[in-house]
Amino acid sequence: MSTIVVFGGTGYTGGNVIREASSRGDAVISVSRSAPEEPVDGVRYEVGQVEELASRVIPGADAVVVALSPRGDMAGRLVNLDAGIAARAAQARARLVVAGGFASLRPSPGAPQLIEGEMPEQFRAEAEENDAVRAMLEDSAPDSLDWVYVSPTSGYGAWAAGERTGTYWVGGDVALFDAEGGSNISGADFAMAIVEEIDRPAHHRAHIGVAY
Repeated sequence: MSTIVVFGGTGYTGGNVIREASSRGDAVISVSRSAPEEPVDGVRYEVGQVEELASRVIPGADAVVVALSPRGDMAGRLVNLDAGIAARAAQARARLVVAGGFASLRPSPGAPQLIEGEMPEQFRAEAEENDAVRAMLEDSAPDSLDWVYVSPTSGYGAWAAGERTGTYWVGGDVALFDAEGGSNISGADFAMAIVEEIDRPAHHRAHIGVAY
């Protein structure tokens, strides 16, 4: 059994991670700014600011999952928050898994990241901030920190929740597409990929993508 701290535990991605980890018997601590509408049995919920809670909940953890979005009052703060979490995870010798964005991937090996191309302007600021977290991990994460940055698909989100199939593909920093050119993953299967990476570490200090 692992002890897993999930920052953003009441959000879409974090909530799915909590349910997956809890179903496996892991000890789960959720950190969020608001209480959950439907608490998961056995999960410890800590409500407050990330900066105030990180030092209390990370020591003793086996893994830390960051599922925070740069929206609302979190916009412009994500890189510094994640850097602080990364430093504390390194001190605790905890594995760090960050749920990132699709635009951080590349369309083909060696090609520029998708974020460097055209995209709707309403999504650009969020995509850039998510990718800045990836860059922070690659450029300045503590040497002792075992981290993984996990990108979902272009068709990922609460608006396309899907169902748990128990199957998915894991790739590197090149986007994965199906035979029809689609790029999808359900919330439950994306969470399963994250928890599997915690339970059976296969990637280290790496950027990976998950898709069907």
